[in-house]
Amino acid sequence: MLPGLVLALREGLEGALIVGILLGSLKRLDYAGRARPVWLGAVAATLVSVLVALALTALGAELEGASEAWFEGMTTLAAAAVLTWMIFWMQRQGRSVRRGLEVQVRRVVSGKAEHGLFAVSFIAVAREGIELALFLTAAAMATSAAQTWIGAGIGLALAVAFGWAVFASTVRLDVRRFFQVTGALLLIFAAGLVARSVHEFVEIGWLPALIQNVWNTTSTLNDRSALGQMAASLLGYRSSPSLAEVVSYTGYLATILLLLWRTGQTPSRTA
Repeated sequence: MLPGLVLALREGLEGALIVGILLGSLKRLDYAGRARPVWLGAVAATLVSVLVALALTALGAELEGASEAWFEGMTTLAAAAVLTWMIFWMQRQGRSVRRGLEVQVRRVVSGKAEHGLFAVSFIAVAREGIELALFLTAAAMATSAAQTWIGAGIGLALAVAFGWAVFASTVRLDVRRFFQVTGALLLIFAAGLVARSVHEFVEIGWLPALIQNVWNTTSTLNDRSALGQMAASLLGYRSSPSLAEVVSYTGYLATILLLLWRTGQTPSRTA
């Protein structure tokens, strides 16, 4: 449940911040009455994201054996790739996202085209939603799907509440600190996704295990227990990993942290 909650809270809050930026821009330009397309775009993007999540879940449920392992391996690898790209792209562009959205709003309202506001909102929110759908699908493969989606529902509800509190009251959320903490968690989550994809590829013979079981901590924390599944989905924990999994996990973390250090960046992003 916790991985779904953290993922949904982060992406949901980011979506809420985007909607808040768009509405705030309209208010500053004295076009507050044209907020309806922004809300419609956000709702439409949310529905599309839900459909993507349902489609991925249904596709995975229909597969068995090697096909299932292939699907899980490719899905988790794709989620890790998107998450990695997201970290680096948003570190470079995050500070200009607000300004870019405000420029788009100004251009649209000057042309009197309400469908433009819908498009700006839809595209911005859909990016977050589709990312979340992919991440949740990958997380659900390591634990109970029902618990993952319940956690996601709670996370989205909290994101909406926090977003409303930030923009409609005197509550002040330290957004930068929030994204720094969750960014670090998601970096570890991405390393776990890489290791899980390697595990699936080893199972179908695409990659060698190198050493089948580097260690075995099943008696201490079984990755099939409730706590073990939570650690597996959020941190990439496995009680008896192969050397290929350990190398991929540590290698990914070391490489990304080195790249972030060399560019003077940290794994966080702000809208």
